Amino acid sequence: MIKIICLGKIKENYLNDLIKDYSTRINKYHKLEIIELKAENNLYNEKINIEKHLGKDDYIIVLDIDGNSIDSVTLADKIDKAFITNSTITFIIGSSEGLHEDIKKRANYRLSFSKLTFPHGLFRGILLEQIYRTFKILNNEKYHK
Repeated sequence: MIKIICLGKIKENYLNDLIKDYSTRINKYHKLEIIELKAENNLYNEKINIEKHLGKDDYIIVLDIDGNSIDSVTLADKIDKAFITNSTITFIIGSSEGLHEDIKKRANYRLSFSKLTFPHGLFRGILLEQIYRTFKILNNEKYHK
């Protein structure tokens, strides 16, 4: 299973459409669960809420501006290898305040898509597109260029 834990709701219909489209595409390859939590502007409270949704055997990838930058093929390889020993890969997208340091420390991997700052909903769509791209790469299907 792929699980995405996000802090904050998406209000824009066009972003919800993007998220729904890629969620449907991903579900053809793997079960996907998106968990939206309330952004509280308090990292400790957000940490407590996030931890309620983490399984002890989840492979956790936090999205962190200070994390590692990799290309799509490397991400696909990382996900493929993580599924060998873990049944769930959990991505965590923090709020505008970021993520509590304890969540970052608990992560198996810290991933950065860019040093740029993205709107929350747009970034969720970008993450979903990259997860979809991952499954296309792993299945040797035309899409990735």
